[in-house]
Amino acid sequence: MQISVVLPAKNEAEGLRRTLPALITMFPDAEVIVSDDGSTDATAAVAREAGARVVSAPYSMGNGAAIKRGARAATGEVIVFMDADGQHDPAYISALLAPLGAGFDMVVGARDASGQASRGRSLANGFYNRVASWMTGHVIADLTSGFRAVRAEKFREFIHLLPNGFSYPTTSTMAFFRSAYPVAYVRVPVAKRLGKSHIKPLRDGVRFLLIIFKIATSYSPLKIFAPVSLTFFLMGLSYYGFTFATEGRFTNMSALLLSAAVIVFLIGLVSEQITALTYRLDD
Repeated sequence: MQISVVLPAKNEAEGLRRTLPALITMFPDAEVIVSDDGSTDATAAVAREAGARVVSAPYSMGNGAAIKRGARAATGEVIVFMDADGQHDPAYISALLAPLGAGFDMVVGARDASGQASRGRSLANGFYNRVASWMTGHVIADLTSGFRAVRAEKFREFIHLLPNGFSYPTTSTMAFFRSAYPVAYVRVPVAKRLGKSHIKPLRDGVRFLLIIFKIATSYSPLKIFAPVSLTFFLMGLSYYGFTFATEGRFTNMSALLLSAAVIVFLIGLVSEQITALTYRLDD
């Protein structure tokens, strides 16, 4: 099968100097695309000198935007996404490709604890994995790994859903599970990145927290809205029982809690229908 390797890059000249020669040597027949996200260093020049095809943006639009540009430009039937910062070893691409031949549509390189940037990131990613596993009913070993191989045709079905920021792995993984496309995980070691991370702890900490809600609303909203609705209902019913027993009346607070239960449930029901329409394949 024809393979395209897409590396999103922003000011990753040093990482590309280490990654591209090994990648091109190991996979000389693969199409190698560096999606330059408005770099201000020699990223594009280094990529061209190594023999990679470069698709550039005039200014930075985000990691997800670079992924989308690279996916649209790729001509292979399988696309391998990997970081350009030297963390991902091209030698493990073959391990990602093997399960595709067994019927899987996406294969993700799952990191262990030693492959996480920090203790905090490791705990956060572990929490994301558990939430996503509960939502999908499948064991998700690494929700946020950017090292993955996908069938290009199926990946492009969801390209309009991908954000321009850093959470494209989350969105694409949940989209594949939602559409019943098989996903496999392969354990791969991850090296320390070269250069400076583009993730800001305060800004991106808030954004990654929102990923939790995005996981829920993009996969099965009722799994979140239904328990919240039930909680409001039980609180309203309990408070009504208490006020009826002590004061012999139905209070405004009980009415508010019971009304909130109905409203939250209806919002969840509408969200579920919207989600179903979003993932419906065009004929």
